[in-house]
Amino acid sequence: MPALDLGRQYAQIREQILAAIERVCSSQRFILGEEVETLEREIAAYVGVAHGVGCASGTDAIWLAVAAAGIGPADSVGTTAFSFFASGSAIVRAGARPVFFDVDPHTLNLDPAQVEAHLRDGKSQRLRALLPVHLYGQCADMDRFSQIAAEFGLDIIEDAAQAIGAHWREWRAGSLGRASAFSFYPTKNLSAYGDAGIITTDDPGIAGHMRRLRNHGSPQRYFHEEMGSNSRLDAIQAAVLRVKLPHVERWNRQRRERAATYDRLLTQAGLTSSTGNAPVRILSVAPQAWHVYHQYVIRAQRRDQLRQFLTDRRIGTEVYYPIPLHLQPAFAYLGYREGDLPESERAAREALALPMFPELTEYEQQWVVECIAGFYS
Repeated sequence: MPALDLGRQYAQIREQILAAIERVCSSQRFILGEEVETLEREIAAYVGVAHGVGCASGTDAIWLAVAAAGIGPADSVGTTAFSFFASGSAIVRAGARPVFFDVDPHTLNLDPAQVEAHLRDGKSQRLRALLPVHLYGQCADMDRFSQIAAEFGLDIIEDAAQAIGAHWREWRAGSLGRASAFSFYPTKNLSAYGDAGIITTDDPGIAGHMRRLRNHGSPQRYFHEEMGSNSRLDAIQAAVLRVKLPHVERWNRQRRERAATYDRLLTQAGLTSSTGNAPVRILSVAPQAWHVYHQYVIRAQRRDQLRQFLTDRRIGTEVYYPIPLHLQPAFAYLGYREGDLPESERAAREALALPMFPELTEYEQQWVVECIAGFYS
């Protein structure tokens, strides 16, 4: 059983996908154009903001959001140490300095208490913005981060790469910051058939700036106001995403149902405990959050041995993430050392993503949990 089976989804929408690709091929408009502009409007409306700006990847989406907010070499941006590399590297690409903070051990999202303590100690290091990551499809604590940002005069830029359709209270991910970045990498809840991304914002100035930056800093052909990048969204990817977008709410509900099934099966198998002494810990969901389960992640004792045990039984799993950002070689110049962010380091040793996709059957989930129970028996 794979960790993700995209073929089951494709079988449901194959004819719509092929028709959308044919529409683009017939138009002969392959970069930006009407398909991209329509997707931008549809995503903006879905999220509940005024503007969407398509780009070449989720990584570029974070960089464009940071750069268009005016953050540069004199600035620092606070973010989580437990995320994909792009959450930190995009800050560096904008010329700024990442400041890594530890995570809440219950959700593995950025811990607002750590950020607040840092700021109250006067260790701002010219902090201009916060980049909370909505990890695994659950929004970070946006009540606290909004309060911190307001008190200390910081921008919030959401890394919502894994969280299309997630909510914090009544607001969707992507509408909770000055700008927000989404990824449509093929593994995401709303996925392209290649790399693609989008930024959402209510700020027309930032939206216009991002449109220039994604196109070599050019407001019109052959006129370049600044150094930008080639980060234009392909029309075929936009057409594929337009087919999938009407399905994403249903797919997210199915993911939540699969997550509830895992919770039940793991508990019934005696693998979990509220005291933390059991071999498996289920991550918490904040009462304000509507989780979309891009991944279903457990914290497991002897994680690496368990993963090999499951692999031997043809059950696919993934580790998100084996090395926290503050210990990545590329960030060694920042001066972090092992032990500086202990919760992130512990999560890197324990986190294990189980198979998760909307078409997953309960029989398959039962087999996964039976194998986990067999490993710990």
